[in-house]
Amino acid sequence: MAVPKRKMSRSNTRHRRAQWKATTSQLVPITVDGSTYLVPQRLVKAYERGLLHPEG
Repeated sequence: MAVPKRKMSRSNTRHRRAQWKATTSQLVPITVDGSTYLVPQRLVKAYERGLLHPEG
């Protein structure tokens, strides 16, 4: 495992961390029982199989 040779300053640490951004999940339309819902793409199969039930 890589180990830093010197201590990183608090300012540098915070500037580095500030660059990280979470991305929103991509929503795709699906039709369940005649109603259309926008759900995250990775959960489409679960909704189609009936493992998850959309609210609404």
